[in-house]
Amino acid sequence: MKEFEAHRWLSNPHLMTLAGALLPRRIPNVRGVEDRLFEVEPGTQLLARCQWQQERRRSPTLALVHGLEGSSESPYMCGLANRAFAGGFNVLRINQRNCGGTERLSATLYNSGLSADFEAVLVELIQRDRLPQIFFAGYSMGGNLVLKMAGELGEARPHELGGVLAVSPALDLAACVEAISQRENRLYQWHFVRHLKSRLRRKAKLFPGQFELNGLGRVRTVREFDEAITARHCGYRDAAEYYERASALRCAERIAVPTLVVTAKDDPVVPFASFQAPELTGNPWIQLVATERGGHCGFISRFPGPERFWAEAEVFDFCKAHARV
Repeated sequence: MKEFEAHRWLSNPHLMTLAGALLPRRIPNVRGVEDRLFEVEPGTQLLARCQWQQERRRSPTLALVHGLEGSSESPYMCGLANRAFAGGFNVLRINQRNCGGTERLSATLYNSGLSADFEAVLVELIQRDRLPQIFFAGYSMGGNLVLKMAGELGEARPHELGGVLAVSPALDLAACVEAISQRENRLYQWHFVRHLKSRLRRKAKLFPGQFELNGLGRVRTVREFDEAITARHCGYRDAAEYYERASALRCAERIAVPTLVVTAKDDPVVPFASFQAPELTGNPWIQLVATERGGHCGFISRFPGPERFWAEAEVFDFCKAHARV
């Protein structure tokens, strides 16, 4: 795989970030997609959009987790899924709680600490489906979740877990929220807060009396939302405790499975300093690929064809290199 060279029109990290989120992939009409519900705790289900190889139990599997306010239909999810399925992998595009129109499947909210949800998916794929090798890949918030899962499993991880991959992971939540609050990032702040509030209003209609909306109109920042809503409804004392307990960085040193972390030094919302922490750099299981440019989950290359969406190719190449089935 070539080193990343940014598209010449996307040297600005904000343009790169927006292009990565919005630029459509050339994906053929996909047939044979199976919608499947995974019960991750009593009364809570995750919807995964699954594509199975004909020899399901003889093929490696890649499970994908999207970022904040994304879904199974996010362009990067579909792009990587298409690449992996064509390369012989089973693929699952997993919606986090309440995402992708699944608010009815859980009375709870989603947050960056719910790594146990994806451990439950892993366990079901091993025990029910008898899949021999499973990789998890996550973007941004999803990257934090899969890294946190791997760190919590540590050396006790099942041998079927073949690897973990994270693109632009928000592994230090306090630092990310601080970055989003900067003036130059006000577009991201507005986007996330608008969608988080809209989702909460939908939840309140589905589950009357469970979510208090008084004062929601005064929430203007991600931190204010986490202080007023996430911490209150997800079992944290306040936003500061949420950020501390839910950040993958605090358990990264315990990761004991082949791991790829891809980030850009010009990422506007995930400070590069997070990736220089000894918990990450001192772990021999973790391979860090840090490019000079790339924005947040952007990585649109100047090269056409399969390398255009460079991070997707990098993730799949890592999976292929570690696949044993």
